Amino acid sequence: MNGAHDLGGMMGFGPIAAAPSEPVFHEKWEGRMAALVMTVPGDWSIDEDRQACESMHPAKYLKTSYYEHWLHGLETLLKKYTPDSSGRMRPEDIWPALTAYRSYARDVPNPAAFAMGQKVRVKIMNPMTHTRSPRYVRGHVGEVVKIHGAHVFPDSNALCRGENPQWLYTVCFTAKELWNRATDDTVMLDLWEPYLEPV
Repeated sequence: MNGAHDLGGMMGFGPIAAAPSEPVFHEKWEGRMAALVMTVPGDWSIDEDRQACESMHPAKYLKTSYYEHWLHGLETLLKKYTPDSSGRMRPEDIWPALTAYRSYARDVPNPAAFAMGQKVRVKIMNPMTHTRSPRYVRGHVGEVVKIHGAHVFPDSNALCRGENPQWLYTVCFTAKELWNRATDDTVMLDLWEPYLEPV
């Protein structure tokens, strides 16, 4: 989705100044919001959750905080799904549930389309729904530096169209390629196979 949430590398928004000792929560309600999102027993995926957060109107998104985005996402999902009250958690069960290992790796019959060291271009696309392909890399060429196997494809999973597992790669881009900056800096991104094409 091309939205206000996808600001990485966009011109005109200035640098991100990270506070040296920023607290996890700036206000008490933010901690409660985090707890709600993690413990409300909803039958939705992480990708549906991300799309729900991204559905906030751009003007509002840019003026609100991280946890306000979470609140919007949860409200959106609760209008769509009925929480499963039988899945209520006891306080002592919350932390183990949150930290339980979940793998999004899946087996697929087809081999990987790209190999280590291969140059690939990120497709230029303008999806109307959730995607993990940032705008600032679309149309740019990078090199495959790691192959992770097949994983749940977020673009499909966010729309309740099934996991549709796809091969996942780490692709390395130079700063010169992305922003025409003559430095040795690089950016590495994990990108699914449908986002990529051979050079």
